[in-house]
Amino acid sequence: MNTRSFRYILPLLVILLAGHVFFVTSCKKDENPPPPEKQTGKIAFKFAHRIDGNPIQYDTMKYMNAAGNHYLVNEIQWFISDVAIHKGNDSTLLDVWEDIHYVDTDIENTWTFTLKDDIQPGTYDSISFTFGICETKNKSLMFVNPPESLMFWPELLGGGYHYMKLNGKWLDTLNHISPFNFHLGIGQIYYSFPDSIERYVQNYFRVRLPNSAFEVNEDETKTFTIVMNVENWFQNPNVFDFNYWGGDIMQNQDAMHAACQNGWDVFTLEK
Repeated sequence: MNTRSFRYILPLLVILLAGHVFFVTSCKKDENPPPPEKQTGKIAFKFAHRIDGNPIQYDTMKYMNAAGNHYLVNEIQWFISDVAIHKGNDSTLLDVWEDIHYVDTDIENTWTFTLKDDIQPGTYDSISFTFGICETKNKSLMFVNPPESLMFWPELLGGGYHYMKLNGKWLDTLNHISPFNFHLGIGQIYYSFPDSIERYVQNYFRVRLPNSAFEVNEDETKTFTIVMNVENWFQNPNVFDFNYWGGDIMQNQDAMHAACQNGWDVFTLEK
């Protein structure tokens, strides 16, 4: 081989050798790839509203509560917030993306709530949530669009938003059909009714759903149905009589307190 040919062959050998080294090095990296990130799951809720175990037939005077009041239901609107999952002594609040959800029996797209928070795969003991909105979050004007904005609680009565509007009618002692607004929200203690308020009362409460242990796997969305058993608002421990409390309880803290005490078994979970 002459000197002229060697001058061209030598650079080619260098290039081929470098390529071989790169190829071998690349292969060695691929032999030990990093471990994949652990996949997570999610949970979602559907909402159902029942009386005596059956779906509500709205606008029909077919129900009787524990006080013997014949009644009907027109609509139910309420807030669920601050969902948490529990395992042993640990609790995880699922509030990173959407901590408050509005439910309306007249608006179908509110009947589901998929929480965007990632959940580590495993077994959990229970699920809890706040009925209504807690004091630190229940601020006036945080909802600017309906339907949520229409849940406003009058500023004079404490501001923020209703926890729930359960609207209907009952047959009163004169056998007249009278409207009721079973509305729950911030209560008031009065120096003198109705224009001198001493202090406000936060009536929201935590709900630990019974029989709500669950297991979630990687890349799984676990869906549950939260049932509001409406008849339980009117019984146990307090028999709620519309003829005694009347049709409007927004400014009656005693009535709202009695109703909220009954809320302990209003909600159940179906898997």
